[in-house]
Amino acid sequence: MRRREFIAAVGGAVSWPLVAHAQQPGLPLVGFLSSLSSAALTGPVAAFRQGMGSLGYEEGKNVAIEFRWAEGHYDRLPALATELVQKQAAVIVTVGGDPPAFAAKAASTTTPIVFMVGQDPVKLGLVTSLNRPGGNATGVNLLLSETESKRVDLLRELAPGASVFAAVINPKNADAEVQSNALRSAAHNVGRQIEIINASDDDDLENAFNHFANDKIGGFILTADPFFVYRREQIISAAAAHQVPAVYFLREFAESGGLASYGIRLADAYWQAGAYVGKILGGTQPADLPVVQPTKFELVINLKTAKALGLAVPPSLLAIADEVIE
Repeated sequence: MRRREFIAAVGGAVSWPLVAHAQQPGLPLVGFLSSLSSAALTGPVAAFRQGMGSLGYEEGKNVAIEFRWAEGHYDRLPALATELVQKQAAVIVTVGGDPPAFAAKAASTTTPIVFMVGQDPVKLGLVTSLNRPGGNATGVNLLLSETESKRVDLLRELAPGASVFAAVINPKNADAEVQSNALRSAAHNVGRQIEIINASDDDDLENAFNHFANDKIGGFILTADPFFVYRREQIISAAAAHQVPAVYFLREFAESGGLASYGIRLADAYWQAGAYVGKILGGTQPADLPVVQPTKFELVINLKTAKALGLAVPPSLLAIADEVIE
């Protein structure tokens, strides 16, 4: 994905896991609040720094960054957000779904916030509108939920002999019902049955794959949720062990051995978040920065995994794929 295609504005001690660097005196502080872990976001965080750098801000030179990682424990986010506000962060960046954004909004109504969310931030109540966000927050809508139906269609093409699909959904996701309805409608449109399977912890994931085997599920769609990003290797390994084809929502899954993915390039979204942080540090108010949405999505197919599953990828899909991993 070219960056110019993506940037289309539409309009006592606590033993929490974190990575923090001491704030240097005189430098504005950027707080980085994530529901994920540092290991899961090495590449995207580098892109975030590059985005800041495009506006002239370099960590340690004229800006400081403090990271807070919840490592999949959403209940830690409110305290971590409050800590960043108490440290007088000039701006807080929230990544890893809706919960970090809500935590930051609850912690302060004045500290500028740059969020990254997968659902419509207007419906979530984070902003008043996309063009004119209002309040103290703006950011990037990754449009992850809006592409669920496309992933159903891709699974149909990759596993044409399967009559029953499954969709793995985190019921704790604010948009879980919307995801379920969209997937049911998409499956109906392509003449497939679909089972909605809830998973919000490791035991749920194990049970889901056991369910696949017992019910002879022909393939599954992994819905967009930070919890699944944090369990990426576990999910891909289980899919391979059970010989179940799947379509994922981020290219990182296909790069790690998943069959296919359809969605945005995450690094470009992080670059945009970094650029918005730079603009805010330069004096622009969040209310004056329209929420950004991607304009291009990419299809990645792991041909090696397809062969291991005994699947023949249609030439029509290979022709339109942005990347084929062999």
